[in-house]
Amino acid sequence: MCGKRQHAVAEPGRLLGHGPSGEPAAPETARSGVLGREELHYLNAAPVHEIAHRWISRYDRARVRALADLKLALERTPMDAPTFVYTAYIRTTPQKLWQALTEPAFTRRYWATEFITDWSAGSPMTWDNHGVLISDPEQVVLEAEPYTRLSHTWHAITPELSNRFGWDEELLPRLSGEARSKVTFTIEETAQVVKLTVVHDGFEPGSSLAEMVGHGWPNVVSSLKSLLETGEPLPADA
Repeated sequence: MCGKRQHAVAEPGRLLGHGPSGEPAAPETARSGVLGREELHYLNAAPVHEIAHRWISRYDRARVRALADLKLALERTPMDAPTFVYTAYIRTTPQKLWQALTEPAFTRRYWATEFITDWSAGSPMTWDNHGVLISDPEQVVLEAEPYTRLSHTWHAITPELSNRFGWDEELLPRLSGEARSKVTFTIEETAQVVKLTVVHDGFEPGSSLAEMVGHGWPNVVSSLKSLLETGEPLPADA
């Protein structure tokens, strides 16, 4: 990379190429009869982060980092980091919704699932999923803030569960070999309804489980909403 430096001094107004009255300026060297001397200098390109450190003020660096993170997130394809997000607005209270997410009397009706746990952060969880008991050391409660936020890891994939749902022989090892994902429920009270946001993430790129839960969660949440608003869950085949 090379740069040029011209040893000639021009008046400030003429640096833009115009004379004092606005007419095009004649080169200083041409009027003076002196030839300009030109030197070539080889410049070492500084690393980008050094340039940023030198020229971006400390007050703007956070904004620049945020923009860079946003650009990266927008350029990612869904296959980079599959995440399922689903939002529902339910005519209920945060307390009632919390009960519906944690108490077997509710979860059995809209999900055919029961959780055996004390719902304390770090506590183990045993799943009774459609009559199949699933215990695993990695099944734990991650967060439990009553009426506000609940998060836990997903259940293990077992041969018994595969038999219950009739999965083919290729799907079971593929699902059981995936990294452990997690689900988070966020409860927000608004003027007349409660907003429930379900985020299921932690999947690997190309996850088969991510595709499956993407079809399953809308049914589960819709049935939960129906139960709280009408007293009855959706039909099992809905």
